Amino acid sequence: MIIAAGGGRRIGGPEALLHQGEKPLVNQMIDTMTEAGCERIVVVLGAAADQVRETADLTRATVVVNRAWGTGVGSSIRAGLSALDDDGIEAVVVVPVDMPGLTAAAVRRVTALPYPDVLVCATYAGLRGYPMLFGRRHWSGIATLASADVGARPYLLAHKDQIVDIACDSVADGSRVDTPELMALYGLTVPPQRVGV
Repeated sequence: MIIAAGGGRRIGGPEALLHQGEKPLVNQMIDTMTEAGCERIVVVLGAAADQVRETADLTRATVVVNRAWGTGVGSSIRAGLSALDDDGIEAVVVVPVDMPGLTAAAVRRVTALPYPDVLVCATYAGLRGYPMLFGRRHWSGIATLASADVGARPYLLAHKDQIVDIACDSVADGSRVDTPELMALYGLTVPPQRVGV
């Protein structure tokens, strides 16, 4: 699941519109998830969803539009989980679109044990981050507790003894692009937004 719904107030435009060169970051993330072996990809859009559909190639993904994206990442996680209606799916890996340094190797590390009862978090310098793997048995609890801008954190805190931490420092950069300085560092741009289209 790729969360690409935020409005990007701090970076001047929706995260899903970020480009690295000519390529939309959401397409780069789909490539990463595909290379990591994810069988199905759900992209949760929100802010500027129509423009994202026009500028990105989303044909390899199931697209869900979170109309309540302004309430925070919690609603996007709920929207993404509700799209996973195949009973054969035992776990879902969740990543935000604004992680240009994420690699397929990191996703593979976190998804190595995709069982229904797992909770796995990548760590960078000992701090938890994305990707995160949620086993199916946790989905309803995560959806119930996911709130505002803290997403799954309340559920994870309540189940901290069950979380498996996987160090990903050596294979990925866990930074999320949330400042103009980081945008410049990664060579990211947000195309001008067209009004009335």
